[in-house]
Amino acid sequence: MGNTESVVVQKRLTRFRPDERPVVEGVFEHLLSGPTGAPGKAGKAITLDVLKTNMGSIASDSMTRRVYACMTSIDAEVPPVSGGGVSREQLVIFLADTLRGTAEERAPLVMAMAQPGGKGDVATVDQIQQFLEDLISAALQTLAHRGRLRGWKPEHMGDEAKGVRLLAEQLSSEIKASDQRTCDTPCLEDWLFRVSSVAVYLELLVGEGLSVMLPSRLPPTLLPQCREAPWGQLRSLLDLPLLLFLAPLLPERHSAPWRLLFSTQLHGESFTRLVSGCRGRGPTVLLLRDTKGHMFGGFASHSWEIRPQFQGDSRCFLFSVAPHMRVYTCTGYNQHYMYLNQGQQTMPNGLGMGGQHGYFGLWLDSDFGQGHSRARPKCTTYGSPQLSADEDFKLDAMEVWAVSEPPEQDPDEKKRSILDADPEVQAMMEMAGKTLHSQGLREPEEEDEQ
Repeated sequence: MGNTESVVVQKRLTRFRPDERPVVEGVFEHLLSGPTGAPGKAGKAITLDVLKTNMGSIASDSMTRRVYACMTSIDAEVPPVSGGGVSREQLVIFLADTLRGTAEERAPLVMAMAQPGGKGDVATVDQIQQFLEDLISAALQTLAHRGRLRGWKPEHMGDEAKGVRLLAEQLSSEIKASDQRTCDTPCLEDWLFRVSSVAVYLELLVGEGLSVMLPSRLPPTLLPQCREAPWGQLRSLLDLPLLLFLAPLLPERHSAPWRLLFSTQLHGESFTRLVSGCRGRGPTVLLLRDTKGHMFGGFASHSWEIRPQFQGDSRCFLFSVAPHMRVYTCTGYNQHYMYLNQGQQTMPNGLGMGGQHGYFGLWLDSDFGQGHSRARPKCTTYGSPQLSADEDFKLDAMEVWAVSEPPEQDPDEKKRSILDADPEVQAMMEMAGKTLHSQGLREPEEEDEQ
């Protein structure tokens, strides 16, 4: 860039490796050349139209305008470009702060992108939420455009636009705003330091939208892999923004593909089918929707097993999706993380998470279709409020996804009859007067360990 570059630009360039600096400095010419590859003219500025040409495939018009307003607001300590536009120095500072910056350096950029025209020192929470909606949409569009959806099929999933709004609201709820719901630059700095996903989405947008191909920059993996989902028959309760919300919360992160174990749409409203599909399958995510539209669920850190005791550990959590996305982790008050029982006369039969018998944070009765979420004022195990629209709810739909590699099967399990795996079938055969001949041919089993 010559010897006239500002000191602030020189300092920004030192954040990149020597082999990366020519790439960063070459972005300006690359943007001016456009899709045709024609060389740009030295000294020419990047206009809004130039930015739209390069980012239009992954970012909305409003998001592109936000980026442009942010770039032009940067003080590069050199005279502004005659006639307006983004100078080479402003672009380098923007790239350095978005791709290699701290929360303190990114906060003014977010403030400029959230403000009309990039002007102002204070933004409202609503303005930041609108910026987040544009940013999340651009991140998802980038993943789709680059073929990085990892097996997920948005056309067979939930309402993505609604999910974007819910995720943007969840992220903005983490802002420690004033009583007037406003936020200055130090407030944004604190928020960006605590909520790292905003910087990840911004880095994805800038890196991909402006084609900044840094050798050390690997594209972020935002979605877990999806495996064995029958998309031809399925309309999933999940949507891509919900996956962006849930995946970073899981202990295993993105290391294992998600596998659909149970869906009321595919398997019907059968508690026995639910149990047989989930037992011994490793950690799972449960997602429920009641008949009034509230959506919620939980993460189970262990395989579900039928037993009269609580199971699991402190990695379990509950979450809500609609009307608000929130996560509720363990309080340490008790260890009532997971519960599953069936066919017992003295203990509750059903699936539950948190709270206590008869007063679960999330409960699905073995009769299926009925459940409750009781919290007055909050669930003792997870600190969650009432998740369903009504304390006692009717189930509209449910899915269970395995989020870890399946554990190795016990050799003894392979020897068991299909009747053991499906006690409902056994009971129906007995009621029909069928003789269970295999019962008398088995070797005696050792008593289960207590």
